[in-house]
Amino acid sequence: MASDQIKGPEKKEKGFRSFFSSSEGPDLEADVSEKPHRAEPTLRGHSFETSDKYLDLKVRLHQEVIQNINLSALDKMTHDDVQLEISGLVRSMLESEKVPMNATERNKLIGEVVDELLGLGPIEPLLKDPTVNDILVNTYQQVFVERSGMLELTDVQFKDEAHLLRIIDKIVSNAGRRIDESNPKVDARLPDGSRVNAVIPPVGVDGSLLSIRKFAKIPIDIKKMIEIGSLTEENARILEGIVQARLNVLISGGTGTGKTTLLNALSSFIGNHERIITIEDAAELQLQQTHVARMETRPPNIEGKGEITQRDLVVNSLRMRPDRIIVGEVRSGEAFDMLQAMNTGHDGSLTTVHANTPRDALGRIEQMIGMSGLDLPTRSMRAQIASAIQVVLQIRRFSDGTRKLVSIQELTGMEGEVITMQEIFRFEQTGVDADGKVMGEFVATGLRPHFYDKFHAMGIPVPEDILGGRKRR
Repeated sequence: MASDQIKGPEKKEKGFRSFFSSSEGPDLEADVSEKPHRAEPTLRGHSFETSDKYLDLKVRLHQEVIQNINLSALDKMTHDDVQLEISGLVRSMLESEKVPMNATERNKLIGEVVDELLGLGPIEPLLKDPTVNDILVNTYQQVFVERSGMLELTDVQFKDEAHLLRIIDKIVSNAGRRIDESNPKVDARLPDGSRVNAVIPPVGVDGSLLSIRKFAKIPIDIKKMIEIGSLTEENARILEGIVQARLNVLISGGTGTGKTTLLNALSSFIGNHERIITIEDAAELQLQQTHVARMETRPPNIEGKGEITQRDLVVNSLRMRPDRIIVGEVRSGEAFDMLQAMNTGHDGSLTTVHANTPRDALGRIEQMIGMSGLDLPTRSMRAQIASAIQVVLQIRRFSDGTRKLVSIQELTGMEGEVITMQEIFRFEQTGVDADGKVMGEFVATGLRPHFYDKFHAMGIPVPEDILGGRKRR
């Protein structure tokens, strides 16, 4: 039903009828072969595109299209055909509105109406922008994005609270979740894997809030992390040896520091001959191995039943003959089950935790063991941690938006009731340049890690001379 195959007014009307509920409608004599141009969102300014008049016009056009559309015909048409027909209808409507607009404004409006019907409205261009990492909607009037680690206020906005709620409901419904006053917050995923969190009143005091962490189409690997200065080649060789030697690794860092990115990068060192079980709240890992079994938690249903927690999945994974278990992030009682798995033959496992330092990370794991409901003595808990985890990697986000591996530490055992650690590498910040970029050095402490003996025993070629010297970044 492509428009270039419809010749003459009579056939054009026939194509129009198959899509809209009535044979009556705006004239489609205007050229609809041109796909609408989507202008990139810019910093907010005073323009027609951000005026109330523009928003009113967009809402009115959207409502008119909905009234004329034959929803049952949507499933029988391709996305391009739907976009083509809607674009033609909106062009015709704009001619009857007689609103003074230039070609750029007209094409932008057409694109936004199409996005309202087929996408996620005003934020659809941001989802398609490869430079945007996070989309943060602070009520219907404010939309921020993160580019290269820095936040920017865009000119994107919703018509009103009802408009934002409609987009949130569209996201949540497509993910099989629900959000309402009795359940005012929800986590979900977009079809492309992007992670979504939505909060509505009464929890959202000033209005609904929407946060989207976009799913990277091409995951950042170790090579890319070296290029952007997140770590050095020396760090990478140590990390490769750590994974190949099947040491249990805990990745620590704050929110948005790149813990999952580093976890993804480390997983590339795992061989294809191993069976990997991944457990996540929201599936983000992009493992490239051939033998990967992925599991994701499930929230309770409307009746409050059917919840599947991370702890349930960690326990279940032990019955699935795993070689390695990768938990996206430990938050509560599953930490104890994860440690038990690491201590009972599932070495080489990896997980992440929210913490600002390696020592804090171990403290948080200790607290999570307490959340498992087991009344264990402090020394017993710490002994479990020291026995299960061999390496802690600390990653940090700096003021210029860069993310760096700031510490590689090895757990060496217990002294009394204290877990002992030694630092192998660290990043030392020396200042900030005129452009606000963080300056510093990756420093090898000179200490020889105990796991080097395992490297040699397994024939992993990691030269000891990389444990000395400095690398400026």
